Amino acid sequence: MLIDQETSQNLLRFSNFLMHVIRKFLSRFFCRLARHLVKLSRYHCVKTHMKEGPILALFKSKNNTVVVDGQLKIPNHIAIIMDGNGRWAKKRLMPRVAGHKIGMNTVKKIATAASDLGVKVLTLYAFSTENWSRPNDEVSFLMKLPIDFFNEFVPDLIKNNIRVNVMGNIAQLPAETQRAVNRAIAQTAGGTGMILNFALNYGGQIEIVSTAKKIATMVAEGLIKPEDIDAKLFADSLQTGTLGELAAPDLMIRTSGELRLSNFMPYQSAYAELYFTNVLWPDYTADDLVEAIASFTARDRRFGGLNVTEKYESES
Repeated sequence: MLIDQETSQNLLRFSNFLMHVIRKFLSRFFCRLARHLVKLSRYHCVKTHMKEGPILALFKSKNNTVVVDGQLKIPNHIAIIMDGNGRWAKKRLMPRVAGHKIGMNTVKKIATAASDLGVKVLTLYAFSTENWSRPNDEVSFLMKLPIDFFNEFVPDLIKNNIRVNVMGNIAQLPAETQRAVNRAIAQTAGGTGMILNFALNYGGQIEIVSTAKKIATMVAEGLIKPEDIDAKLFADSLQTGTLGELAAPDLMIRTSGELRLSNFMPYQSAYAELYFTNVLWPDYTADDLVEAIASFTARDRRFGGLNVTEKYESES
């Protein structure tokens, strides 16, 4: 069959267009497949660690730089500043409280992942003493979140052997919120696994001042002498004192890209490794947590001293 020149050109254009569409589709398909395989490999590494203990693995950050090639070290205590709920909602033209609601679901996922990884204490900055200055409707919503959270999640916490702990001035919270918190603490008291520690109506500077006053009162009442006051006594008198050797966070994570601690555990985090990520809290995943732990693993924690190599070089 003879084809005129115009028809031939149209067929050629259509053929080129079709090839372009196919190439674009295949490119997207393989890119998504590659990302999926990377996530599966990380998930497998985490699952292997959970079941078999420390492993040798290669972790890469999202900018494709190697974070660590070696044994994954799980911090005993991880503290997280859960930031970015409002911005997450704003980007989606939603009210700020919608971000807090999704953020609550993230707490469930990260708590479970941390427990499975072998973290002993997970402290979450849920509500600061400065958050009372936010709009009344937002504060009211935030005060109801613990009620919904514990009503939904306590059975899973018990199933996973997780114990709830709360630090902060609980007495200033609404009565219904106090009841929900105290009920969750009582219901999970038998847990011998990870401690899920919520900082609720908490402020680090207020905690330090209150501790100083408490110790001063002990001195005034003759219970201790001024010379008895040392770093251990002060640390044991803080609200984290009940955590004993686990009181100080090994790894402090802040989401949303902000580079500050915002009055969160200033005394306890003196030697914490700091990790900042641009990921907003509602988008934070177990994969992001593993990436932070991988970064922690790569760091050399010397606590003011020298590592083995430096000590040898200084003595030679």
